[in-house]
Amino acid sequence: MPADVLVIGGGPAGLMAAAAAAEQGAAVTLVEKGDRVGRKLAISGGGRCNVTNNKDPEDLIRHIPGNGRFLYSAMAQFSNRDIIAWFEKLGVRLKEEDDGRMFPASDSARTVVSALSNRLASLGVRVLLGEPVERVLYDNGRAVGIRLKSGREIPGKTVIVATGGRAAPHTGSTGDGYRWAEEAGHTIVPLYPTEVPLTSSSSVIRGRLLQGLSLRGVSLTVWDGKGKPVVTHRGDMIFTHFGLSGPAALRCSQFVVKEMAKTGSPTVRLTVDLFPDDSGPALMDRLARLAAAEPRKSVKTLLRTMLPDRLVPVVLDRAGIGETRLWSETGKAAREALVAELKRFALNISGTLPLEKAFVTGGGVNLKEIDPRTMQSKLMAGLFFCGEILDIHGYTGGYNITAAFVTGRCAGRSAAERALAQPDTPAN
Repeated sequence: MPADVLVIGGGPAGLMAAAAAAEQGAAVTLVEKGDRVGRKLAISGGGRCNVTNNKDPEDLIRHIPGNGRFLYSAMAQFSNRDIIAWFEKLGVRLKEEDDGRMFPASDSARTVVSALSNRLASLGVRVLLGEPVERVLYDNGRAVGIRLKSGREIPGKTVIVATGGRAAPHTGSTGDGYRWAEEAGHTIVPLYPTEVPLTSSSSVIRGRLLQGLSLRGVSLTVWDGKGKPVVTHRGDMIFTHFGLSGPAALRCSQFVVKEMAKTGSPTVRLTVDLFPDDSGPALMDRLARLAAAEPRKSVKTLLRTMLPDRLVPVVLDRAGIGETRLWSETGKAAREALVAELKRFALNISGTLPLEKAFVTGGGVNLKEIDPRTMQSKLMAGLFFCGEILDIHGYTGGYNITAAFVTGRCAGRSAAERALAQPDTPAN
């Protein structure tokens, strides 16, 4: 059956694109290679689905460091606040948690997936499950349909590619759409993992001295080869058997990848500020006051009131202070070395876990070849892209799913408008 709009991919971008196109009155067919739609949505936010973020739009875009500014035009049409209103109109009550993150009040991602699926059904969207797409069909400089791996062809006036990236391939994101984009003449910005744990061969990691230790509210800084800070992120982190994980480490990952690519260095220096609310002198005064109150206690014992037990001997060893040493027995240089370790606990980062282990894909379809007002290809008429296949990526916290919904909405509306302006019989 011919369609006005063909949508490939049943993730957040594809589902929103299909809904938006159908709301314009277009005949829409959504094709999903898996046995159900919304697989990545169902596991997002720890199974609760972080639908969007309630920050001011400008602030939200700053949390999408991977080309977030490209979203200005699309967000002017459908912003994060519009996402909230749209879901609540569908009966999905949302609640705001820390840092503006918006979750369904049910605390279940299934609520969101069901709402989207029901919306498509109410709009008459035809959903084909278990139907992998072999290729997008192009003719005379425009997209004219798709060919399934079964050999069946489905004509369409417009085609929206919403197949995701290559992160979390178990959800179906295996990068199928990049080949179809290249066949249309598009360039693909090299892919890389973002929002992914960091790896390190530092002795403290190799020796598993701190494995499993969590730190709350610390600051992580990535440094360039000239000793200048690239980025600093504050939050929680955890030492693992291979390196670092946790929100703060994940946010640093894309900057580690980019710095290593830029310099060609096998490692990047990262430091952890264990006391980001205290300056170096303030921390020195704090230690001195503790020692004055308890002059017979060792530096090790004093530090145990400030740090997790397992971290104390590591910090002391790095500062060159014996575990039985009293504060009064340490000289100025040793004290300064100790404070330096507390403010800049250094690790050499050797990279990240592979793209398949990442939450988000960096790179993708080159945005210079996409119209930001419509998400239509500048190279192939009637071909649209939305979601993670584009070279857009943000931090965790509702930012990536916002980009998916916003670009999906824009692509769906624009594809429907183009399709409905064409003759009733799709080109072939």
